[in-house]
Parts: sequence; C-alpha cells; structure tokens
Amino acid sequence: MRKALYMFLILGFVTLGSAQSSPKKKGKAPVLKDTISIENPATVQPEIIFNDTVIAVKGKFRIYKKSAHASYYADKFNGRKTASGKKFSNKKYTAAHRKLPFGTIVRVTNEANGQCVLVEITDRGPFSRGREIDLSKRAFMEIASNKNSGSMLVKIEVDN
Repeated sequence: MRKALYMFLILGFVTLGSAQSSPKKKGKAPVLKDTISIENPATVQPEIIFNDTVIAVKGKFRIYKKSAHASYYADKFNGRKTASGKKFSNKKYTAAHRKLPFGTIVRVTNEANGQCVLVEITDRGPFSRGREIDLSKRAFMEIASNKNSGSMLVKIEVDN
C-alpha cells in the first residue's frame, strides 16, 4: 500500500520535475524528495521542497472545486506586500484565494491538458466576479496550454 502511494506521488509530480530550473536560480519548482525517519529507517516519507522550504505532503489531496476559473497576477504587483505580509513575486509558486487559509498548499490542475502545479496561498482575491483563484505568472504559464490566454478552467485540490 505504501509503495503504491509513493508511486502515485511520483507520477503526480512528473510535470513538476520536468519543469525544474537549475539549482542556482531562486524560486525553484517543487521537488519530490525522500526522507527516512530516524525512529524507523524503513519508513519513507515523501516531502516537497517548495520555495526553498521543506514541506511534508500527506499524499492525499481532496478536491476543493472543479471547473474553477483561474487567472494570473499582473506584473505591477511585483514587490508589493500580500495580505499575509509576504512580498509578492511573479517568479514564485503562489496564489490568491478568498477563503483558503494562508500557507495552504494547493494543487491546481489545468482541465484542458491535465498539467498541474503546487502553489501556496499567500494572498486574498481575486476580486473579479467569476474568478476563483489568482496564480502567480510562473505557475500559470507552467500549466497553460495557450500562453496568450489570461484565464483557464482548473481543478483545485487541497492537501489534507
């Protein structure tokens, strides 16, 4: 069972692993790693390195919303403070949502092509009627099938 879960996690993050930047650049793509617990070396726990921070992923995402409209931040917001107090950068994997708590890791999947990306909720919004989530430009372009579009239909899943 554990091996099947581990394989599911690896297959789920294939698109994330292929879009990694070089290790010298800031704002690296999330990377799946293995850590062995000290108490029981046979126990393998999947983790993700996300924006230079190690985050444990429980392995199961629950669907929050299907067919949600997603857009991305304009460049004019770079350097401004978000509602959580962090500095915004379009080069990181972050998002804005009206209700989800700050720090929540969300998997956003483009329904047109099946590509997904992990983002952290750091801001409130979007305040445009009909939009569910605002992604950073980097996260949006990574999963967009048409790079010239400003919005897309996505599935939003929250880490349990």
